[in-house]
Amino acid sequence: MLVAGRMFALGMLIAICVLIIVCMELAKKNLPTFRKIAGLDALPEMIGRAAEMGKPVHYTTGLGELNTNMASQLVAGLSVLSYVSEICAKLGVRVIYTVYQSQVMPIATELMKEAYTRAGKADEFDADDQVRYMSGEQFAYASAVQGVAERERPAANIMIGPFYAESMLFAETFYRIGSIQLAGTARGYQIPFFAVVCDYLLIAEEIYAAGAYVSKDAVLTGSIRGQDVGKFIALILMLVGVILTLAGSNALINVMKL
Repeated sequence: MLVAGRMFALGMLIAICVLIIVCMELAKKNLPTFRKIAGLDALPEMIGRAAEMGKPVHYTTGLGELNTNMASQLVAGLSVLSYVSEICAKLGVRVIYTVYQSQVMPIATELMKEAYTRAGKADEFDADDQVRYMSGEQFAYASAVQGVAERERPAANIMIGPFYAESMLFAETFYRIGSIQLAGTARGYQIPFFAVVCDYLLIAEEIYAAGAYVSKDAVLTGSIRGQDVGKFIALILMLVGVILTLAGSNALINVMKL
């Protein structure tokens, strides 16, 4: 049974899904290009700095959990972790991933293992040392990460995912020990703290495009293109609706009520 007021939303959902699929198929033939994102372009340089200094790279996805609405940010962070791990493996740099939720450990371990395998360094990956479960409590986790910073003195610190009050604790601690930092989150309240302290910043939706940006994967890139086109269509509908309303017409509003 069709519910009144849901037909337009259903139609738009189907249209966007089809649009994304079409863009994914087109991307396999002609890969779309992204605008430059300085933070992601700087990753090889950051890891190269760690190699020159003989120090590790620290990576965290913040308080990312698989069973909350922040899961998408966690996945975005993990996609970049795979890329970072591969570069670290090629340059002989140890990457330390600190874990907040224990369920993330097997996923991160497998991603990093595959990255080392692609780099031809599978035997150099040490899961016990490089994937570290800290704590499932926010500030216990924050304190543990600060401890890693003080003991290991990483040359680079990469933070991509959902962050809360611990954002400033992390950024200040790694700044104090001299780490070059890249931070990214879609939580607007924490972006200013990262912007003040970190060297590079990914703002909001940039973290969702990060995996496609660094991997150059056709399916991921096409998906991002499809979503961007969908947003453009939504913006056009908003403008048309405003213009029609100002002209005294409720035509678009009536269609959306179907």
